Amino acid sequence: MPPFTIAMPSAVPNAAPSSKAAPVAREPLLEPEHGHADPQKESNGDAACLDAAERSFPWLPAAGFTYLTVSSVMALHRSWPDPGAAAFVVFAYLDLVLLFFCLRWYERAEPGSALREWLKRAVWLLTSALTLAFSYKVASVMPAAAAALVWIMGLATITGGFFAFFCLKKT
Repeated sequence: MPPFTIAMPSAVPNAAPSSKAAPVAREPLLEPEHGHADPQKESNGDAACLDAAERSFPWLPAAGFTYLTVSSVMALHRSWPDPGAAAFVVFAYLDLVLLFFCLRWYERAEPGSALREWLKRAVWLLTSALTLAFSYKVASVMPAAAAALVWIMGLATITGGFFAFFCLKKT
């Protein structure tokens, strides 16, 4: 995938267009994705730079996981007297953790492999279970008509995900 560049508009608002072309960034805005090395860097012998990037600590996912854990512990503490609410918090937390791990393994699995197909099914089942759990929780505090709408939207999301994952062919 070629690096992205962006054209910069004039810094002066409402300025008349000039005869010069808008300046364009000459360096990529995003670093190459993990596993997608820049062939120019490899040909120049800059493999050490790529190795350092692969060994770096993933701060953003770690921060997200930490936030999820802390907020789940706080929600569990607030809902402790009610066993149903506590079970919901534990289920949602475990489902999300499993979903993140399955997505990570799916990204790393060889395209077309049996493991990748199994992980795709697991991702759909985990997202479906989470959708059903949240639909149940939201619908339980809604009037009947709104609860029916919540269930319809949840089931439509699950059905749409199934068709997108398993019925549509990649072009």
